[in-house]
Amino acid sequence: MNVTIIKYNAGNIYSVDYALKRLGITPVITADPELIRKADKVIFPGVGEAFTTMEYLKAHQMTDLICGLKQPVLGICLGMQLMCRYSEEGNADCLGIFDVDVKRFIPQRHEDKVPHMGWNTITDLKGGLFSPALENQFVYFVHSFYVPLNEATAATTEYILPFSASLHKDNFYATQFHPEKSGSVGEQILKNFLNL
Repeated sequence: MNVTIIKYNAGNIYSVDYALKRLGITPVITADPELIRKADKVIFPGVGEAFTTMEYLKAHQMTDLICGLKQPVLGICLGMQLMCRYSEEGNADCLGIFDVDVKRFIPQRHEDKVPHMGWNTITDLKGGLFSPALENQFVYFVHSFYVPLNEATAATTEYILPFSASLHKDNFYATQFHPEKSGSVGEQILKNFLNL
């Protein structure tokens, strides 16, 4: 299977690479539009800041490329947020694949810490990334911005308020959490993506 990881100025590409290699897949890490278009599966990872990253994607003609992909695409963390319409992080206009805006977490109580960092459960699972056995399993999060619940929500997590832990629309899948850092549960989610 030909799996491509989109290379751009965002972190965590290599942890995704290692996670796939543990599953017996050696992905191609590339910014080459031809290689990305020809891949069986595409992963759009990300750790970083929304506005700066969108400016980079625009400058390198990658926005239309990503939006036009027809094979299964998995956005991870910032990758998921950039697939939304707009982000409050840097007032960034994003890719608009999911018709929802990304919001900043506002602490409501003294114990609410931002960023949301650590292990939390996923519930109300829908769509091809999740088998029923994954309901209420723990996955690993690190984020200060969140995607509100919306019609594309494929998994829910509660921290300060309920938010989208995963999104799905057509061939586009996304997780706010890091499957590559979520142990055997994350491994199963990556396997499910590869089997789509």
